[in-house]
Amino acid sequence: MHIQSVLHPAGVEAGIVSHLWWVMFWTCAVVWVAVAGGMLLALRRGRARTAPGSERVLFRNVLVATGISIVALVWLLFESVLTGRAQENLSTQHSLHILVTGYQWWWDVEYENPTPSLRVTTANELHIPVGRPVIVDLFSGDVIHSLWIPNLQGKIDLVPGRLNTLTLEADRPGVYRGQCAEFCGAQHAHMALVVVADPPDIFERWLTANRAPAPPPGNPSQVRGKEVFERGPCAMCHNITGSLASAHTAPDLTHVASRSTIGAGTLPNTRGYLAGWIVDPQHIKPGNYMPPTGLSDEELQAVLDYLETLK
Repeated sequence: MHIQSVLHPAGVEAGIVSHLWWVMFWTCAVVWVAVAGGMLLALRRGRARTAPGSERVLFRNVLVATGISIVALVWLLFESVLTGRAQENLSTQHSLHILVTGYQWWWDVEYENPTPSLRVTTANELHIPVGRPVIVDLFSGDVIHSLWIPNLQGKIDLVPGRLNTLTLEADRPGVYRGQCAEFCGAQHAHMALVVVADPPDIFERWLTANRAPAPPPGNPSQVRGKEVFERGPCAMCHNITGSLASAHTAPDLTHVASRSTIGAGTLPNTRGYLAGWIVDPQHIKPGNYMPPTGLSDEELQAVLDYLETLK
């Protein structure tokens, strides 16, 4: 995964934001040096404050400092306006539309399509094609969240009852970390969104694979795991397309084995960590809305065998 930093832009919009950041940095650095230099000069000439004409010199210095501050602020305002206009004027032709909904504390991701059967739903992982604009519609299902993908775009809030829009375009392949940037509760820090920018052909293969239902279990243990999942508490919250589990109050698990993390970036998606998450999610992410499942050892191993097939 690439460094999560606005100073390492990997997209068109992020490049514009990075330019503004450097303008602000150097402007503030120049102002700081000027102020610090003026202060040192005043300290060296402190005795001169009682000399004739010292009040005129002081007044002149105040005017100079005020003028520099005004020019710097106007300059930064001008650059900010130019940055906003540059982002608004970017082309969105042939764009991909994705709906991202923020919940405490995970992300629901739906790839929109006029044909319902061609829509794709996943969670906590956003795949986008390189070189193609992506329009992300943002909505909150509970409290105010904020999505920030530093390498690809600036921050934007997700507000209950309001639909906001974010446009981004990756100019090179990579895996980038997004993060909720608005305090939203106890597990705010553990609300990450993995963004995978793929070459167009690889992205299309990923999209096609995720349109398919979950594969059928291939051995008795996997069959047992599917049965436990469908008849146990898991099916009360999660959906697995192609099974009897069809709830939508928690992340969609149809292709969960293909994701790199679990718990919205909290843990790597391995069998051991997944087992710990299922047995005691409150120990790993206190306050989340997943209760202990109460599965026996045999049931847990069977469910793990089944979930590992969901690629």
